[in-house]
Amino acid sequence: MKKISAILATVAAAAVTVALTGAAWADGPIVGLVTKTNTNPFFVKMKEGFEAKAKELGLTPQAYAGKADGDNDGQVAAIEQLMAAGAKGILLVPSDSTAIVPTVKKARDAGIVVITLDTPLDPVTAADALYATDNFKAGQLIGAWAKGTLGDKAATAKIATLDLAANQPSVDYLRHNGFLDGFGIKVKDPKHFSTSDSPQIVGSDVTAGSTEGGRKAMENILQKADEIDLVYAINEPAAYGGYAALKAAGKNKGVTVVAVDGGCQGVKWVKEGIIGATSQQYPLLMAADGVQAIADYVKTGKKPTSIDTGEKLVTDHPVPGVPSISVDEGMKLCWG
Repeated sequence: MKKISAILATVAAAAVTVALTGAAWADGPIVGLVTKTNTNPFFVKMKEGFEAKAKELGLTPQAYAGKADGDNDGQVAAIEQLMAAGAKGILLVPSDSTAIVPTVKKARDAGIVVITLDTPLDPVTAADALYATDNFKAGQLIGAWAKGTLGDKAATAKIATLDLAANQPSVDYLRHNGFLDGFGIKVKDPKHFSTSDSPQIVGSDVTAGSTEGGRKAMENILQKADEIDLVYAINEPAAYGGYAALKAAGKNKGVTVVAVDGGCQGVKWVKEGIIGATSQQYPLLMAADGVQAIADYVKTGKKPTSIDTGEKLVTDHPVPGVPSISVDEGMKLCWG
């Protein structure tokens, strides 16, 4: 009991939110999950998949999260606690893809398998594997759908992009650039954030992936753009905020909105016509597949390789040549 109390006290002092799941220090090998926060529904669903699969395979799950997105210190402390506990593998959603790399190296040097979920490290090879949505492909899907939906108007459509953050993490530029590519706008460098030279991009701003951020970003864009035909958003909360700002300004009529994520609320917004289409990803599957890979490693010593955990376009208005599923199907699968 003293050992457990000391560990929990250390984690609390490091400002890490920690949830130890299953029986404390159970007999099965320990597997860890470290996410950016424990409140975002995306990570809540990821944790569900992590815990269920770990228990199914006889592993002891321990889930940790930083206090907020960007809390690298908290994630460092979490990994160190998992190392001290003797974890065999760690699933990590990095808050800072570069700053966390030295700590990941320490864990791997100690014989712990590290699989990143959703967001790659920089460089991606700093982890043993990446289990994630192909974010570039997810962007391509909504871009191609938007182009097909707009038809002849696509060539002159005025586009606003609601992006994630000023530091341009990989998930941000991959979705953004994938959207441009799918829509047919040339991307200078697919591996870095690109606003493109296209005059069709009438405004871009960052949202922190939140509804309020999307609203403020769109208000900023509207100060310099008289008309918007198409809105790309990093995720559905940002898309909803952008739509709300357009509606408040009386400029939402005829605007097509696309996003990436496919959470249950986001799919509902597609059903309501607020968002035209979204690319759905599967965080529960990411975590479950990651746990399976760690269990296989414990059993055989074989290290995992990266996989695409899937992405599907969700819309009730399909476009020829762009694969999609219906809103009803999307609701059944949302974040599964």
